[in-house]
Amino acid sequence: MLLVIITCVALAVLFLLIYIVLKFRAKKNPVPSKTTHDPILEVVWTLIPAIILLGIAFPSFKLLYFMDRTYEPEMTLKVTGHQWYWSYEYPEAKISFDSYMIQDIDLKPGQQRLLEVDHEVVVPIETNIRILVTSADVLHSWAMPALGIKQDTIPGRLRETWMRILKKGTYYGQCSELCGINHAFMPIKIRAVSKQEYEQWLHDAKQKFAD
Repeated sequence: MLLVIITCVALAVLFLLIYIVLKFRAKKNPVPSKTTHDPILEVVWTLIPAIILLGIAFPSFKLLYFMDRTYEPEMTLKVTGHQWYWSYEYPEAKISFDSYMIQDIDLKPGQQRLLEVDHEVVVPIETNIRILVTSADVLHSWAMPALGIKQDTIPGRLRETWMRILKKGTYYGQCSELCGINHAFMPIKIRAVSKQEYEQWLHDAKQKFAD
C-alpha cells in the first residue's frame, strides 16, 4: 500500500514541477507575478497530505499492535540478558539454561567464530512462539536479523515479541545494544527443527536442564 501511495505522490509532484516550469518560465512571463498566497491552495495542500497521512496511520497502528502480540501462542521462550551471556527458559517444560559463546580455542572444524554457543536454543518450525525478554543487569538487545527480531531487554521489565520459523535450519544473532566490555561476545544461536525432532530434544533436555 505504501509503495502505491509513494508512487502516486512522487508522480503528482513531478507533474506539478513540470507544469510550473513550463507555465511560469521567464520567456512566457517577462513580468513576474507578485502573488503571495492563495487561500484555496493553502487549504488544499494542507488537507490532502493530512488525509494521506491518516490513511497510512490507521492501518499502521493496527500492524504495530499485532507485531507485539503473539497470535494464539503455542509455546513460550523467556530470554534474560546478562553481562555477558544469555539465559533461556521454557516455562511450560520447566527447562532453563545459560548460553555462553564458545571461545576461539575451543571451536571445532566448521563452527562459526564469535557465533557458536555451548547451549543453543531449539524450537519447532511452523509454531507460533511467544518470546518474553528481560535483563538481569543492564540494557541488552536480543537481535535475530534473519527472523526480523530486535527487542531490547530492560532490567525490571518484561517485553514481548514473537516468531514463527518456516524453514528448518540454524539462525544466528547477536546482542545489539552496547552493554559493556564483552558486548561483542554475546551471540545467539537458534536451531529450528521439525516438531518431531523438537519433542525428542525436549525429552533429552528435561533430563539435562530440568530445574
